Amino acid sequence: MRFSVVVVCLNPGEKLNQTLGSILSQTYDDYEIVVKDGGSRDGAVEAMRGDPRIRLFREKDSGIYDAMNQAVTHAEGDFVLFLNCGDSFADAKVLERTSSCIEKEAAQGADLSRLVLYGDTLGEKNGVVIASPPRINGFACYRNIPCHQACFYSRALCLDKPYDPVFRIRADYDHFLWCFYRAGAKFVHMDFAAASYEGGGYSESKENRKRDRQEHRQITSAYMSKGELFQYRFVMACTLAPLRRAMAESRVFSGVYHGLKRMLYR
Repeated sequence: MRFSVVVVCLNPGEKLNQTLGSILSQTYDDYEIVVKDGGSRDGAVEAMRGDPRIRLFREKDSGIYDAMNQAVTHAEGDFVLFLNCGDSFADAKVLERTSSCIEKEAAQGADLSRLVLYGDTLGEKNGVVIASPPRINGFACYRNIPCHQACFYSRALCLDKPYDPVFRIRADYDHFLWCFYRAGAKFVHMDFAAASYEGGGYSESKENRKRDRQEHRQITSAYMSKGELFQYRFVMACTLAPLRRAMAESRVFSGVYHGLKRMLYR
């Protein structure tokens, strides 16, 4: 099987069926959907749409990253993508185009067990395309990795390094940096939007922004040298990072900001 699309949930309401509908509308059909439920009581799982490609597992977990780790142990696809409830694929041909990219990498002799493919993201909150960096390097790892909804990981990478639940907000960031710095994974940018990101999640609440910054410092210090960190922080300060972040999140300026970023990347 080519793909396992993982959806973890806990009392997701109608968002579960919205996300499943996006997956089931894909033109490419060599995939499974692994729904990992942590014990929902809102009736959403019972009302879940039926399809032989959907596999449901109901197990207790300690949080979203523990749930994602559990789901990977059930996955049977060569590549894994995590879609949160409320998120969706950007269009009906995402899996078809991603499979073509995998075929191209295979033809060039790439080690598919150490491969990460990532696309751009549609930000539903502001209605803009958020461009991912065309190449992953140390600076990209420091400041601007793609969101996990737009990343297809070889399942082997997810099994070799499960998400660390010590990081309540940035375990996916820790895993991404491990793939780059430790596993020697190859990162391939797919020049199209892969996922539509709902936004407004756990990591974006005001009370969790401080923890988010703390985990970022802890993770980057584990993978990057002091010299590397100094260089990246200096560049961020010189390029007015707080102002750019405010523009990126603004409903008024986000379209212009992300449009210019896409032009620069191209």
